[in-house]
Amino acid sequence: MTAIKETIRSFIVENFLFGDEAALPADADSLIAGGIIDSTGVLELVAFIEEQFGFTVADSDIVPANLDTIEAIAGYVGRNASTAAAA
Repeated sequence: MTAIKETIRSFIVENFLFGDEAALPADADSLIAGGIIDSTGVLELVAFIEEQFGFTVADSDIVPANLDTIEAIAGYVGRNASTAAAA
């Protein structure tokens, strides 16, 4: 697991699952449909991403395609953090 995925997974486990790592399977299909993150949780996740990875998440990017799985979040962060670092 990459460092970005580990950071995101740790945040989700600590903030939404109260440290219960077993409640977040490695192959979780959907954080939203699975009831792990709700609409308020998405906003908390966005704030974490912005603070941790140093870029602003555009309102138009707050969609399930970018934020519904750890894999999708890590991909989104990887694409945007590298762009922010180059600027």
